[in-house]
Amino acid sequence: LVLQTSLSIWGWGSLGVVLFLVTFGPFAIFYFAFYILCFVGGGFVVTLLFGKSNSEKYLEQCEHSFLPCTSVGIPKCVEEMKREARPIKIDRRLTGANIIDEPLQQVIQFSLRDYVQYWYYTLSDDESFLLEIRQALQYALVQFSARSKETDWQPYFTTRLVDDFGTHLRVFRKAQQRIAEKGDQMRDQAEELVDTFFEVEVEMEKEVCRDLVCTSPKDEEGFLRDLCEVLLYILLPPGDFQNKIMRYFVREILSRGILLPLINQLSDPDYINQYVIWMIRDSNCNYEAFMNIIKLSDNTGELEAVKDKASEELQYLRSLDTAGDDINTIKNQINSLLYVIKVCDSRIQRLQSGKEIDTVKLAANFGKLCTVPLDHILVDNVALQFFMDYMQQTGGQAHLFFWMTVEGYRVTAQQQLEVLQSRQKDGKHQTNQTKGLLRAAAFGVYEQYLSEKASPRVNIDDNLVAKLAETLNHEDPTPEIFDDIQRKV
Repeated sequence: LVLQTSLSIWGWGSLGVVLFLVTFGPFAIFYFAFYILCFVGGGFVVTLLFGKSNSEKYLEQCEHSFLPCTSVGIPKCVEEMKREARPIKIDRRLTGANIIDEPLQQVIQFSLRDYVQYWYYTLSDDESFLLEIRQALQYALVQFSARSKETDWQPYFTTRLVDDFGTHLRVFRKAQQRIAEKGDQMRDQAEELVDTFFEVEVEMEKEVCRDLVCTSPKDEEGFLRDLCEVLLYILLPPGDFQNKIMRYFVREILSRGILLPLINQLSDPDYINQYVIWMIRDSNCNYEAFMNIIKLSDNTGELEAVKDKASEELQYLRSLDTAGDDINTIKNQINSLLYVIKVCDSRIQRLQSGKEIDTVKLAANFGKLCTVPLDHILVDNVALQFFMDYMQQTGGQAHLFFWMTVEGYRVTAQQQLEVLQSRQKDGKHQTNQTKGLLRAAAFGVYEQYLSEKASPRVNIDDNLVAKLAETLNHEDPTPEIFDDIQRKV
């Protein structure tokens, strides 16, 4: 039954298809699909046109309504964009002294120009970032200035700095002595001198050696970065220091833009020579000092240079017309130049012959050449310099500095008291102010050399020190207040 039903369905279906093709032709299927597509497309177009016409009518009705127009963009942003850029005001005060603030401001401006602005303006025109960096630098300088004013620099400049400079000279001289002892065994004297210098430094300083920082550019830059990092930690506020980007920018500007070029310039021999020439430009070297320098010089090259310059000047003077009133002056100048050339020749011959006497070795081999009283040494500049070197080597420089400081205090106190007495006779009263200054000076000497915090400290009987402290606290200072301790020194 099911089979008969399926056969009847297929039969009637096939008959319908055959009749459709016979009636409408073989392309009737394509026509039928095309008619359906046109019907659907026409309906879609009619719907679109009807919706468009109704939308236009609705918009025309909305134009005449009382609803407000929609705003363009976010109102706050539009308002900020329409505002004019306000000028940035920068407080240019750093240290309180205009003569110092202006050069510092120029350094900051040039650093920003050379290390930040040339690449930052390719990214943005906003000045806020540059302003933040400038304010951070200025804040650090202000804090540094304030802390510098609170620091007592007198002990450092009078003791520690002098000791460090003297130690450096002693290390250099000792290195030169070792180089001289080696003689012709060295191939490169400059490199050997540097190596010997740091070897001697290790021997004298025991725990300190600065060879890598002084000879390696990479280590030098790393040291300067670490130094700037410590300074920024001390000087910057916590918020700015914790900002790594800002901290790294400021650190690189300080280390590579300011400190490193400054060190390179100060260590340039040409710059040092020009600076020395500038300092002695206004001070004329007299004839006696010049001749003493020539007679004591041990550099053949310098003597040859002086001789050449004197010969050039001599030829120029001889070429002048000898007729006139200045003939005597010219002859005197020629005789002086001939004498200078003669001294240079004799000194060069003495150095080349090897007959120069080493006074240091002579004193070591033959004992004391002469006995000079201590009073004469302390008032003679040359002898005092050698005596200071000797006291430095023996570790007694603190006693010498204390003795000289007390002498200076005594002279100053006597002068101040004499001025005070003369003003009292004239009816002017400034007793408290003068005594206050003397008391402050006396306390300064005590704190620097005799107190427990003094470095280095003069080793004196504790009873004398306690007596001096009591006198300073309860009595007016006098020029003779340190006499008892000075006698012990």
